[in-house]
Amino acid sequence: MINMKLLKRLSASRKVTLMIAAAMLVAAGVLKLTHIVDKAAASADDGMPVLVIDAGHGGVDGGAVAEDGTKESMLNLDIALRLRAISELYGVNYLMVRSEDCSFTSGSDYSEREELEKRVELIDSAEDSVYISIHQNCYPTGQPSGPQVMYARDDTSRRLGRIAQTNLVSQLDPENRRVAVPASEKLYICRNCSHSGILVECGFMSNMWDVQKLCSDAYQKAIAAVLAASYIQFCGGTEAA
Repeated sequence: MINMKLLKRLSASRKVTLMIAAAMLVAAGVLKLTHIVDKAAASADDGMPVLVIDAGHGGVDGGAVAEDGTKESMLNLDIALRLRAISELYGVNYLMVRSEDCSFTSGSDYSEREELEKRVELIDSAEDSVYISIHQNCYPTGQPSGPQVMYARDDTSRRLGRIAQTNLVSQLDPENRRVAVPASEKLYICRNCSHSGILVECGFMSNMWDVQKLCSDAYQKAIAAVLAASYIQFCGGTEAA
């Protein structure tokens, strides 16, 4: 429930925003995270960093492809757009790296290195920001499943990563034993961005049960709600729920 004492300190517009945000979490089935709205309300102001939402891959780069032909790039975009919608409800300032199925370079001019460089440039263009890069995992066999968060190698990224991983597991995948880990040196964005951030592997393209969930509107909304709530919790200075 929303703390009414906190609500009394806020403007009418902020009260409505927080109540809608809590309703969105409930509608997405993320019931335990509604208390994060309380803690966010105490620190919600214009000083929150810009949330940069990076839907991985896109355009000619479809990323990993599932057995049924589902492209990672489209799942990443679907979740990113839902995260954008919820961010708007929270009143969060955000920047989208891409909002459609496109890439910075295309056709015969496509260059993965140039693509990643341009993404880093865009992410770093926001003076005060943190980023959430949305991806899907893949493995040679179909057994692994579930989300995992990787964080850039600084204390701020690690804290956001741990919050997000804890919330993803507790809300969406209680049997998941993974923990947030430092991003591999192979992950260009995490290695080269000057701002703090995380890369979220929402599930496995190699696991068709994961793919079926990831293709569902309800599950995409739930992931987006958890990530939005984790960002708000992070900005409020609280730890994992």
